[in-house]
Amino acid sequence: MKCPFCAHAGSQVLDSRDTSDGRIRRRRVCDSCERRFTTYEEVELEELYVIKRAGGREPFERHKLSAGILRACVKRPLERSAVEKIVDGVEQRLRKSPKREIATAKIGQMVMERLRKVDQVAYIRFASVYESFTDVASFEKALRTLKKRE
Repeated sequence: MKCPFCAHAGSQVLDSRDTSDGRIRRRRVCDSCERRFTTYEEVELEELYVIKRAGGREPFERHKLSAGILRACVKRPLERSAVEKIVDGVEQRLRKSPKREIATAKIGQMVMERLRKVDQVAYIRFASVYESFTDVASFEKALRTLKKRE
């Protein structure tokens, strides 16, 4: 590890600790100038790609998923921490999957499974976008399905 003070290439690790966000904090001392500095190490995850309905392919972006869920939860008594928990669960499931390319419809289903348990109105709002409801009958069908699962 290169020292940020003297640019010497050698240093020793004095202490290592896990951080709350999953990284590793390392306290180091330079072999040359003997100044101390901290580095952080994190796991580099393999890139996930989302296959859009029109066939396009783009990198998975957590903030887009979060924004979509938050739109469905506008004026609902749902805390942001609950939304983050849903996003965490979906992302964790995607990363555990051996597939590196996932269809938006599959991601939408994962979100709806979790959202249905947390807030039924937000679930219907989210479903109306992901399932492209075109008429009242589509809403009625989703409501019947929701009532059966209660």
